[in-house]
Amino acid sequence: MTLSPKTPGIAAGRLGAEVLAENFGDLHPPLERHEAHVAADRCYFCHDAPCMTACPTSIDIPLFIRQIATGTPEAAARTILQQNILGGMCARVCPTETLCEEACVRETAEGKPVEIGRLQRYATDTLMAKNDHPFTRAAPTGKRIAVVGAGPAGLSAAHRLAMKGHDVVLYDARPKPGGLNEFGIASYKAPENFAQAEVDWLLQIGGITVETGQKLGAGLTLEGLTADYDAVFLAIGLAGVNALRCDGEDREGVEDAVDFIATLRQSDDLSTLPVGRDVVVIGGGMTAVDAAVQSKLLGAENVTIAYRRDREAMGASDFEKDLAASKGVRLLTDVRPVAVHGNGKAVEIELEYTKTEDGALVGTGETFRLKADQVFKAIGQTLEGAPEGLEITRGKITVSGPGRTTLPGVWAGGDCALGGEDLTVTAVAEGRDAAEDIHATLMG
Repeated sequence: MTLSPKTPGIAAGRLGAEVLAENFGDLHPPLERHEAHVAADRCYFCHDAPCMTACPTSIDIPLFIRQIATGTPEAAARTILQQNILGGMCARVCPTETLCEEACVRETAEGKPVEIGRLQRYATDTLMAKNDHPFTRAAPTGKRIAVVGAGPAGLSAAHRLAMKGHDVVLYDARPKPGGLNEFGIASYKAPENFAQAEVDWLLQIGGITVETGQKLGAGLTLEGLTADYDAVFLAIGLAGVNALRCDGEDREGVEDAVDFIATLRQSDDLSTLPVGRDVVVIGGGMTAVDAAVQSKLLGAENVTIAYRRDREAMGASDFEKDLAASKGVRLLTDVRPVAVHGNGKAVEIELEYTKTEDGALVGTGETFRLKADQVFKAIGQTLEGAPEGLEITRGKITVSGPGRTTLPGVWAGGDCALGGEDLTVTAVAEGRDAAEDIHATLMG
């Protein structure tokens, strides 16, 4: 990676166009047909497949891999999409190394699992390349359903409801649908505008009207939706970002990691995107890794992830942590921020070493400073704009069973709802299951 001439502070154009194109190329290149057959031949096609149990959407993994092995990848794609309509994106962004592939018998026996994620991508890409939507709508039911939030959970619910014959209006606050798939993941995980291509393909089911620029609490009310629609599904995500709660947090150069990632994802020319020379990311999850790695790929000289606990406690998977290290990102653990220093603009960040006493995290009083002209906050997101009347537990909408809230006729799923891990695949499963319950409820 060759840097452009020295530019102080936060600046754009640190790297040339060719280097940027190479840096942000596909993280996992797709399998060729022969490679897919070789990878599929490694599957034992287990009867009680542990990989299926480990998949939040319960895809019949042995079946779809057998279909690839027998030369019918389109059939494999249908097997996948029956359970996970966003199977193409999940094949790219799922932490398969901690889900299906970790449970793979080959992983247990040999330390090398079947490449389930790449095989899933091979199957879904093959089908989508033919612009073939494998599902059709049932007879119209006359029911109208509002889905608020066009991220993975909302898209999954909308598709399943439309397939059941209902008319769906899909609202989203942003200018385009996709949610975190479009705005919240690293560009190298889904290049070539795949997120929008998948949304366009999903909408081929028909019966779904997309209304963008519509935010709950800003012209869109839950009371109005429940009056106008037969059911409402909330998939509003987590729009707020936790504060560092340290001195100097308001200095120029201290930003939310999610905003940085969203801006990068929507940029048509990465050479115009400013990045610091010395970047520090506070946090230990996937968002922290995405922000740190992309800062490095944009040309930042020194990038550090600072996390308050040890490496094992980090929310990012081992693969993501290793990826960050391979790109030159420094991982600092057992430290927390106490101040951002500078005269208006961030210049340094002061960190304190931490330790655990009686199960509680405490500071040691020993501090040190790092150069930091750009500091990204990636310490978790919070629920914003939850309508009154909904019960909230631990900062999320309380749900029971397949997404039922405490209000009649209102369901919720995805990151905004209390439940499983905040993963794309989990959100898809929650949207799908809520849609099935909505359908069953409306149809008696």
